[in-house]
Amino acid sequence: MAQLLDGKATAKSVRGELKREIKRLVTLVERPPQSVFIQVGENPASTTYVNLKHKMAERIGCVSTIARMADSITQDELLECIQRYNEDRNVHGILVQLPLPEHIDESVIVQAISPRKDVDCFHPENVGRMIIGLPGPKPATPLGIVTLLDAYGIDVKGLNVTVVGRSNLVGKPLGIMLLLRHGTVTYCHTRTRDLAAECKRADLLIAAAGRAGIVTPEMIKPGAVVVDVGTNFIPAVDENGQPVLDENGQPKQQQVGDVEFNAAEQITAWISPVPGGVGPMTIASVLSNTVTLYKLIEGVD
Repeated sequence: MAQLLDGKATAKSVRGELKREIKRLVTLVERPPQSVFIQVGENPASTTYVNLKHKMAERIGCVSTIARMADSITQDELLECIQRYNEDRNVHGILVQLPLPEHIDESVIVQAISPRKDVDCFHPENVGRMIIGLPGPKPATPLGIVTLLDAYGIDVKGLNVTVVGRSNLVGKPLGIMLLLRHGTVTYCHTRTRDLAAECKRADLLIAAAGRAGIVTPEMIKPGAVVVDVGTNFIPAVDENGQPVLDENGQPKQQQVGDVEFNAAEQITAWISPVPGGVGPMTIASVLSNTVTLYKLIEGVD
């Protein structure tokens, strides 16, 4: 039976460390870090994520602002809003919650955020700094995964690492961060000829494809470490395989990862659950990046 990589507990520990660090830094700077979370439209999932980030930022001692914009806002208007926060000396971190409405080019918006205030580490300058190992923010989900592995004493050095997924947000930067830690990294994607064989070689398997159950237990090396990044919603069923209905008689949805968890748990050494694994660590990393940028902007350490 695998041991769990508990993201909830680890994120709580990270937040505690950040809260203590902010208290120390405020005695030097005499003002706390300030974050701005920009949400365009009323996507329920975006609202949930933004509210949670805002609450956690305030909990560790940041000044946090949510800037909510109508989904009818033009791209130029959103760019003007971002520029105001770029120029605001009191603001240390800016995050634009994705996805954005179709009429707004996400790549333009991401690049409009000052690299010095980019808490998601989406800006090409920060991605480049990460690749060559320079100081600065790190992509939030990959940073959360690395922090989670560190918390449980899992050393990547020399391990065969397989990353299933090559997105710019998770797969690509995570593979690079693990390479910088001396892992031997293989990327898998939709054109990988034998996904099962590549996964089976992995001492550390990262499932970040965004497809429920794409990694089955037959694809996992016994004793491997498995990190499940997937966030998928599928119809909930009971022990008899029947649909579970809510109080209104509508089918319930359940959140699952990319890995068949119950079976994989029987053969792995470590595994992250969904939910409660990588998700909380992503938010903790946004907070960590905020403190990193606060130090850089204020010139303190």
